[in-house]
Amino acid sequence: MAAAQDGDAEAIATLVSGAHPHVRRFARSLCATPEDAEDAAQEALIILYRKIGMLRATGALASWMFRIVRNECLRRARSALGERPVAGVAPYRSAEDEVLGRLEAGRVAEAIAALPEDQRRVLVMRDVQGLSGRTVADALGLSTAAMKSRLHRARAAVRAVTGGGEW
Repeated sequence: MAAAQDGDAEAIATLVSGAHPHVRRFARSLCATPEDAEDAAQEALIILYRKIGMLRATGALASWMFRIVRNECLRRARSALGERPVAGVAPYRSAEDEVLGRLEAGRVAEAIAALPEDQRRVLVMRDVQGLSGRTVADALGLSTAAMKSRLHRARAAVRAVTGGGEW
């Protein structure tokens, strides 16, 4: 991370390629279409590449990336709202319905970003990246019980902010 922030091209490439699958997965959960998700993920990675040197805390990388993706998905949804349906073509779902469906995901992303770092790391690794509990615990140097406790507290905090949902 430090090398990437200092402008090391190889370190930046490694960071971008490592973040890409996670950014794509998150974008797919927020954006209205798979195409928008791909575009949002690419935009987030381009911004990461261009502005990695401006990031102050290395632990903030995940929340920064998720905020960029969320904002890009919302921007795309807003621009889709301005489009008019084509005559003779039956819409499968309105852009407004898509946006409303994604707003909850934006609220979840904001709630995750507001978590204390230890809880956010566990939640992102477990629920966003899809890593196993044992892998998360090992990666963070925690016992499985401690990892589960932090995950439970993180999910409860997100649930309290968002009013329920799958968390």
